Amino acid sequence: MTMALPVVADSLTLYLAEIRKFSVLTPEEEHLYAVKFYEEKDLEAAHRLITANLRFVVKIAAEYKSYGMKMLDLVQEGNIGLMMAVRKFNPHKGIRLISYAVWWIRAYIQNYIISAWSLLKIGTTQAQKKLFFKLGQAKDAIRRLTGSDDTEATALSLDVKESEVIEMDQRMRGDCSLDAELVNGEGMTLLETLADERQNQEEALAEHEETALLRGYVAQAVERLNEKERFVIERRVTADTPLTLQEIADHFSISRERVRQIEEGALKKIKAFLAPAISSATPA
Repeated sequence: MTMALPVVADSLTLYLAEIRKFSVLTPEEEHLYAVKFYEEKDLEAAHRLITANLRFVVKIAAEYKSYGMKMLDLVQEGNIGLMMAVRKFNPHKGIRLISYAVWWIRAYIQNYIISAWSLLKIGTTQAQKKLFFKLGQAKDAIRRLTGSDDTEATALSLDVKESEVIEMDQRMRGDCSLDAELVNGEGMTLLETLADERQNQEEALAEHEETALLRGYVAQAVERLNEKERFVIERRVTADTPLTLQEIADHFSISRERVRQIEEGALKKIKAFLAPAISSATPA
């Protein structure tokens, strides 16, 4: 039931044109198809439910494009969430499919973004994942109410520590100019507000050795992968310009879903190797 994406330079545009060919179902039609799949496991009915809702997946995926991921990859993950929703949907509950599916679609997209954000963020907790996706929304709401950014109020609204909000905000904001004025016309820059927290030579050496050790562990973990897994990790995770799932699928002549499975399995192997290695190297 996976829908292949066109392999062309402007594949997103053609994909959008392709899915527009599938009409949206009326509530009555949707219920009929949903009952046929739920009670008879009619795959044609499931296919119709999926194709009729592909445009909604694109709409939801577009909400996450600011995270720097390729739109087609987000759509692919959302499509998997949609298929899972169709598989588990009970048409006798009295709700529309998309109202149920939206949670599955978001979950698959969010899990993909979190896993792809950084190979080495092994310790990311469920609370951090929630903060990662809720911070921007909470800040906007506080800004509308107060007319300014209020870190303390944002932390209270999310039920987290203020320091967690600051840390996550810095991770998501990216680089900014240290010479930029904090308030226009007042002359004070961000650089002037920063404390001198530079490491002494011993601390710098220790951190350098720790980083080198960690890189060595990662390199060892990658070497333990098979050729296909190593190619996917090197071209999808550690590359400066990652390839899309479709590009790797074309390289190996396999499906996008198979590439996603290979990537997921390879990351699990790397994490399993790193956990005990890092633990044994960390002083008690």
